[in-house]
Amino acid sequence: MAKLNTETIARLRQLVEDGRQVLQEVEDLKQGLNETVKAIGEELEVKPGQLMKVIKTAKKGDLTEKREQFDEFEEMLNAIGKGV
Repeated sequence: MAKLNTETIARLRQLVEDGRQVLQEVEDLKQGLNETVKAIGEELEVKPGQLMKVIKTAKKGDLTEKREQFDEFEEMLNAIGKGV
């Protein structure tokens, strides 16, 4: 570990304070998003969890990958006679 002198202690304090603030902001934003999703879900009669999946899929841009995974899942269920 590096020796702690006055400069490194000041930098460490600043890092911890900045990190604490960022984490608090992230927590606050997530809470606000959850509240918004819940309210809109009630309006649209859609489960909040479903809306969050849509948001996360849109963010990641991985709908094609999810569709392929579902197709594989469906194929396995059909193979064992449990498909719909």
